[in-house]
Amino acid sequence: MENASTFTTFIFEGYFVMDQQKPLYFTVFLLLYVAIVLLNSLLIAVIYSERTLHNPMYILVCHLSVNSIYGSSSLIPHLLFNLATQFHKISLANCLIQTFCLHTFNIIELTILAAMGYDRYIAICHPLHYHSLMSHRKLQILVIFMWVYPLITFLLYESLTIRLTFCSPVITKTHCMNFELIKLSCTDVTVHGIIGLVLTMTVFILPQMLLILFSYAQILRICLFSSKESKTKAVQTCTPHLLAVLNYFIGVLFEIIQGRIHISYLSYDFRTFMSLYFMIFPPLVNPIIYGMSGQVIRTFVCKLLFHKKVAVFKH
Repeated sequence: MENASTFTTFIFEGYFVMDQQKPLYFTVFLLLYVAIVLLNSLLIAVIYSERTLHNPMYILVCHLSVNSIYGSSSLIPHLLFNLATQFHKISLANCLIQTFCLHTFNIIELTILAAMGYDRYIAICHPLHYHSLMSHRKLQILVIFMWVYPLITFLLYESLTIRLTFCSPVITKTHCMNFELIKLSCTDVTVHGIIGLVLTMTVFILPQMLLILFSYAQILRICLFSSKESKTKAVQTCTPHLLAVLNYFIGVLFEIIQGRIHISYLSYDFRTFMSLYFMIFPPLVNPIIYGMSGQVIRTFVCKLLFHKKVAVFKH
């Protein structure tokens, strides 16, 4: 039995405003999840099957899709379960696991985007040295870093949250996030919140942002003194990545701001939507961006669909 002042089970307040339209929300999230898994799985399958895509850029895109499935699977089945039942509770252990998965998904996402920005910088600014600077061995090290660095750094930070005791069982969102748990602590967490904000900016976000900014500053510098043809090629090469970065940061920046500052003039439904945006829409949009922008991928998918049609016709 729970102590009167220490809670180990939490209630999600975010679902109570959805009570009148639960079937609609359930259907929408189910369709989104199916689309995310199918689109990303298709992109992974195409990259794996097509040998011409076995280059650093598309290998990084493949890892982006793997991370998309990891992140959406950490959130959407949980949303569907709560929408299908009246059970809007979660244990502390499961809440901490979900917190770890969702935060690491976001850090891994940004780290992969930073690696992709660096890859574009090497390809455009140092094309003659591309294969040596992005060799198979170096790519392997980069991939290991992209996954291990976020997992270890956030686990060390979450160890501070694990030590807390909680005096309120109500989580205002539809899912667990680290700062939401911290706000329920029995003790003063001002220092904890400051540490979290500093770590978020200096460890989880700032290094990757600086690498992305550096990469594109160098690309812009090269483009200013290049021919029109080179500029066009650079734009075509970088546009998908820039769209993915922009899509990611729209949701993340809003989540960081509204998680620490109560924006009263925004409706609760909108705040709930934006709190889910950066965990649903990047995984949904990224495979579309990279699939549509890649001529080889479009050709491979069309070929696959064409063969299927022929097979049906012959049968």
